Amino acid sequence: MKLNTKDLLSAALLISLAAAGLWLNMDHTLGTARRMGPGYMPALSFGLLLFLGIGVLLLGLFNGPDPIKMWTPAEWGFLFAGAVIGTTAGMMAGGMSGWIGQGWNPLGIGLFVGCMVASVVKSWRPLFLITAAFCLFGLVLETLGLMASITLAVVLSAFADETHHPKGVVGLVIFLCALCWAVFIWELDIRVPVWPVF
Repeated sequence: MKLNTKDLLSAALLISLAAAGLWLNMDHTLGTARRMGPGYMPALSFGLLLFLGIGVLLLGLFNGPDPIKMWTPAEWGFLFAGAVIGTTAGMMAGGMSGWIGQGWNPLGIGLFVGCMVASVVKSWRPLFLITAAFCLFGLVLETLGLMASITLAVVLSAFADETHHPKGVVGLVIFLCALCWAVFIWELDIRVPVWPVF
C-alpha cells in the first residue's frame, strides 16, 4: 500500500461531513422523487458525499505518497482569526431580533464571516470562498429569491479561481438559473421565491 496523506485526510473530512449531515437529516421526511419532502435533497446530497468520500479513501490507499506541506504562520493566523471572528459574529447574530437571529441564520452568518476572513490568504481562498458562497446562498434565498441567490453564489465562488473569465461566470449564472428554475420550480413545484421579496 502507498498511502496518500492528502487523500486520506480529505476522505476523512468528506465522510465525517456526510455522516453528520445524514444524522442531522434523520428527523426530516424524505417523500418521493416526484414529491420531495424536506429531507430528500439533503439525504441525496449527503449520500453522494459519502460515496465520494469512500472513493477518495480507496484511492488514497494506493496512489502513492503525497506529503502535506507545513502551513505558514499566515495560514494558521487567518484560520484561527476566521474561527474566532466567525464564532463571534454568529453569537452576536443569535442575540439579535428579526431575520438575523431567526432559525439557522446566526450559524450561516457566523460561517459566512469566518470563511470570508480565512479566504484572505490565497492558499485558503478556493476552500473558504466556495464555502462562503454556499452560506450566502442559504442566507439570502428567502429574501432575494432563487435567481439572485444563484447569481451571488456563483459570482462569489468565481473569485476562488484567479483564472476565471467574466464571460464564463455570466454563462454559468444563466445556465444554472435556467436549470434550477426548470428542475425545482417548474418540474418539482418547490415553493421557493424566484425573485426578490420585499
